[in-house]
Amino acid sequence: MVMRTAPVAVLFSALIMAPAFGQGAAAPAPAPVPKPSPVRSEMAGVSKSPIPTFDAGTYGRIGETLLSYSAIEVRGGWPTVPGGVDLAPGAQGPAVAVLRQRLAITDDLDPAKIAGDVYDDDLTAAVRKFQARHGLAETGSVGKQTLAALNIPVKMRLKQLAASLDRLGGMSFTFAQRYVVVNIPAAFAEAVEGDKVARRYVVVVGKPDRASPTLTTHITAVNLNPTWTVPLSIVKKDIMTKMRKDPTYVSRMHMKLLDAQGGEINPSTVDWKSDRSPNFTIRQDSGNQNALGNVRIDMPNPHSVYMHDTNHRNLFSSDYRFHSSGCARVADVRNLAAWLLQDNPGWRRPEIDAAIAKGARTDVRLPRGVPVAWLYLTGWATRDGTVHFRPDIYEHDDDPKRPLEVSTSQQPVAVVAARASGFVLQSATKKPVTFEHNAYLDNR
Repeated sequence: MVMRTAPVAVLFSALIMAPAFGQGAAAPAPAPVPKPSPVRSEMAGVSKSPIPTFDAGTYGRIGETLLSYSAIEVRGGWPTVPGGVDLAPGAQGPAVAVLRQRLAITDDLDPAKIAGDVYDDDLTAAVRKFQARHGLAETGSVGKQTLAALNIPVKMRLKQLAASLDRLGGMSFTFAQRYVVVNIPAAFAEAVEGDKVARRYVVVVGKPDRASPTLTTHITAVNLNPTWTVPLSIVKKDIMTKMRKDPTYVSRMHMKLLDAQGGEINPSTVDWKSDRSPNFTIRQDSGNQNALGNVRIDMPNPHSVYMHDTNHRNLFSSDYRFHSSGCARVADVRNLAAWLLQDNPGWRRPEIDAAIAKGARTDVRLPRGVPVAWLYLTGWATRDGTVHFRPDIYEHDDDPKRPLEVSTSQQPVAVVAARASGFVLQSATKKPVTFEHNAYLDNR
């Protein structure tokens, strides 16, 4: 059965084709819009919500959210919450009154409770709600990161939603009863079963100069005690540089140099100062020192990336989780492996742990592939109506766009947003995103 999202008609143009409501002249050039900065703060908790980030309705919900946030933009946006004052439970004053107004506009605070200048329990709960949907630690108090997120203007939020819609519109995905999603800006992975999140994991994804790619494919196997064939890009950027400084590096890291026939090469015979492309491959042995850790989730794709364990587990405890060379390192990846292998008799978590303890490489193929999508959503909406945002860590939202027009009905409808934000999308020539649900991919 082919499932199509409910399309939404939105046309964002770099040129304002009509003045804002009630205005007779063009508005002055807008001030530069601040970008949301990556979060480097106290670790936010892992959400317990069973609602997935990505399902067949995500595309339509983002479009609907674009319309509602455009309406906020037309009404003047939201007020700037002043800094330099104490905004915590028990506080009182004009800044608290502004905070109440700000949170009521985005429905974090019940609009019926907007009046007042006291930081009461209702406001504390509203701040926690805001923090949760922005990936911040749910303290209930307004610290530096929360204040920065509160004061990102609606123009930037519209840009994030529109860019996310555009990227989603350029992909196709086959849903099954079970599937896996990684949202790169949020640095989380979800194992979805029966349209609910069965398990959610913290992940470490690519650093900005080695960005994780967006992709859709299928998970086909779980590799226990994997070896690691080092990608050529990492050989050039990292290993050759390290070998120039420390000739013992590859041996200390349990790496072997192999020629085209698989024969081993002595590292001392290699000119590590040469700029020529290496005519050998480097493979790291299995073991605790392996960069992939003890588990790799095999998912064939043209980018040669995958999900895996790591020997740097300390990175999972940070809110800034953009440290890899493109792959996704998964916290408690053995738990994910057990979930993936639940249709493989004899491969429960105890058997997985026992096989890893033996140290031998073991490849376990899934009886059927599990669909997986790596997405780049900086703004999205879940089916409970919650609108989420994350910083644009790779600055993909600034990519050049072409006009977008999606439709809310059988006939396309062009809606020119008053005081548009000066960006357009590149989906005009694309068909609306199509998702297909194939139950035969997974009989659970």
